Amino acid sequence: MLQSNSKKINKGDTFIALKGINDDGHNYILDAIKRGATKVIVERGNYSVETILVDDTTKYLDNYIKDNYIDINIIGVTGTNGKTTTCYLVYQLLNKLGLSCAYIGTLGYIYNDINISLDNTTPSKIELYNLLFKSKELGCKYVVMEVSSQALDQDRINFVKLKYAIYTNITRDHLDYHKTFDNYINAKKKILELLDTNGIILINNDDKYCNNFKLGNYKTYGYKDSDYTIDNNYINGNKYIINLVGKHNIYNVLASISLLYEMGYTYEELYSLIPELKAPSGRMEVIDYKTNKIIIDYAHTPDAVENVLKSVGKITTGCIITVIGCGGNRDKGKRKIMGEISTNLSTYVIFTSDNPRFENPMDILDDITVNLDKNNYEIEANRENAIKKGIQLLTNNDILMVLGKGHEKYQIIGDRKMPFDDKQIVLDNIK
Repeated sequence: MLQSNSKKINKGDTFIALKGINDDGHNYILDAIKRGATKVIVERGNYSVETILVDDTTKYLDNYIKDNYIDINIIGVTGTNGKTTTCYLVYQLLNKLGLSCAYIGTLGYIYNDINISLDNTTPSKIELYNLLFKSKELGCKYVVMEVSSQALDQDRINFVKLKYAIYTNITRDHLDYHKTFDNYINAKKKILELLDTNGIILINNDDKYCNNFKLGNYKTYGYKDSDYTIDNNYINGNKYIINLVGKHNIYNVLASISLLYEMGYTYEELYSLIPELKAPSGRMEVIDYKTNKIIIDYAHTPDAVENVLKSVGKITTGCIITVIGCGGNRDKGKRKIMGEISTNLSTYVIFTSDNPRFENPMDILDDITVNLDKNNYEIEANRENAIKKGIQLLTNNDILMVLGKGHEKYQIIGDRKMPFDDKQIVLDNIK
């Protein structure tokens, strides 16, 4: 197998030394050989294993993938929020329909009992190629994958041909990378270039920026004036039972059903499957505690936080207590916005650390709480203690929202991933 990360080399693999923005794969050739690489593709040097010298390893990789393209049906989902859940719903539906589908995204690589963790929502070009190759070997007919703005901007998936695509929405995120909102939108729009000749994109017609994507072959979904509409759980006039919580999840289900309609499936074929759909781990995941509910969710953007808090506001007669923070070394401009949304839509908020990375957690918390109009909050930088406090505040028919990390089983401090699992901490404390 071809690899560009020396740590992932297995005996007999080929290592290709790619040059990145901040690193050069040529620095890891000896490590790759030590780990079992029997061939290296490089731009310079002589080595103890078979060595292929090329002028440009990146161009070599592009040509290799082009010449050995994997013919498999790929569905790409892009947008700020909803990518993971929509992909996971499609993954479930296609497998329930007997179409053997694999999933690639924030949750890793999933196919039946196989679950491989990934470093990025959309993996590197070579890793993605290898996963598509693996899917084909396993007999998959489809792969549904999350398509991030950074992957599109960096041409990580420019070799992919999408049979279908879904656009969920765009709200503020990743401006630490894209710098401007226009750059962010333009990066997302590059998904249109990946559509196959007869490929089609399904667009959330209720999203403010949807017109940017209405080019070529497209269909729309939404609450009004769309090809696929939803009204009180009726999709194009047919009643569905939807067991996921929140309006944002209604959109995710609607996008998934719209896709299946485009693939030729009917209401009769889908009706019994929709109630069986489950949200992925860490997405509005509900834990019952006495008369209260504790909900774990990945919401980490202003729009996502607003959506989940408004959703639970409609289903509780008690208090909403929220535990939330913001990631370090990421878009600082969204921190104050998230602080305001949290205090406006919660009875009480405990602001805490998320993944501080190389920032001082208290500096992040200062950014979140600066000039907040309300005083219905406290600061507890230790996330475990913050969750414990949130549980202790629950009385009767209350909801505790633990937001920001969802399925993650680590906390990034500096450049280290320390073991940390919101759900497990909740379970340990309510025993």
